Amino acid sequence: MERVLLTAEEVAEALHIGRCTVYDLIRNGQLRSFKIGKLRRIPVDAVHEYARRMLDEEGNVA
Repeated sequence: MERVLLTAEEVAEALHIGRCTVYDLIRNGQLRSFKIGKLRRIPVDAVHEYARRMLDEEGNVA
C-alpha cells in the first residue's frame, strides 16, 4: 500500500529542509497538515502541491 501521510521529519528529509522549517510552513499555512490525536501528519499530496508552488514561483522570478 502506498503511503499517503508523512511525519514532519519525513517531509523535512524529502525537501532537504529542517524539521522546524516544516513546522513553520505548517504554521504559516503554506503546507497543509492535520492532527490524529496528538500526532501531526502531512498528506503526500500537500508536499507535492507545496513543491509545485515553489517551482512555479521560481519560474516567475527568473
